[in-house]
Amino acid sequence: MMNGTLVTEFLILGFSEMPHLQVPLFLSFLCLYTAAISGNLLIMVTISASPALHTPMYFFLVNLAVVDILCTSTILPKLLDSMVGGRTISYGGCMAQLFFFTWSLGAELLLFSAMAYDRFVAICCPLHYSAWMGPRVCAFLAGLVWAISLMNTSVHTSLMLRLPFCSSNVIEHFFCEIPPLLKLSCAPTQLNEAMAFAADVFLAVGNFSVTILSYGFIVASILRIRSAEGKRRAFSTCSAHLIVVTMYYSTVIYTYIRPSSSYSLSKDKVVSVIYTSVAPTLNPLIYTLRNKDVKVALRRLLSCC
Repeated sequence: MMNGTLVTEFLILGFSEMPHLQVPLFLSFLCLYTAAISGNLLIMVTISASPALHTPMYFFLVNLAVVDILCTSTILPKLLDSMVGGRTISYGGCMAQLFFFTWSLGAELLLFSAMAYDRFVAICCPLHYSAWMGPRVCAFLAGLVWAISLMNTSVHTSLMLRLPFCSSNVIEHFFCEIPPLLKLSCAPTQLNEAMAFAADVFLAVGNFSVTILSYGFIVASILRIRSAEGKRRAFSTCSAHLIVVTMYYSTVIYTYIRPSSSYSLSKDKVVSVIYTSVAPTLNPLIYTLRNKDVKVALRRLLSCC
């Protein structure tokens, strides 16, 4: 018994309803985890070792890489373990997973806005860039990102710790997330759902609006570029970023803006795979490895090795 709950461990169903796909799924998630960790670590090392990349844009990309490593390392190792037999997770382990995942989720959403603001200032207000995006401003924005996301996850985890789980301990998901956990509580969950909804409106809908608004101004500035090649390159970068951002935000909004009663086992697991596994793997490719400056720095780093 822990904190008034009769449940001391949870059983994670994962993808057990598809036994014929266990091996392909295991290999797929193992590849995603390996790619996410190696890609994000490589970006962190490359940027840290290259003075030319010590700019606000790459500073935020290092923070994004840290968030992606935190997210995937919180979810995927336990998922891989559950697929080879270890399908139980302790109550404390479940709450810890919820805490760190929600922390990384909030930080990622806020970082997207900080990165969009950085690009807005760089493209739309280039003469003010050094003043508006100085080291102190960047450090303040990054500190704000981590502090707000930490406060958000502390609220959600604290509210979850107050709930008793006495009806079932079977989590119809592949990790401990708010919607499937609320379905297991034998106490009213209206406060938890209201806070999850409020956080989603602020972190997901709010930040998505800021990001889209920033890119709207960026696109307007790009349209004023006379060079067709310059327009093509700028639109290529913006479109790639917007695809990742839209994919991430839409899946998060879909998951958290609904009541727990509408939770769907199959649909929600597929959606969750996108923001826990696919997006952290794609971020290094979309945001940095397609960048000429990063490629040059990466070649220099590898040549020194």
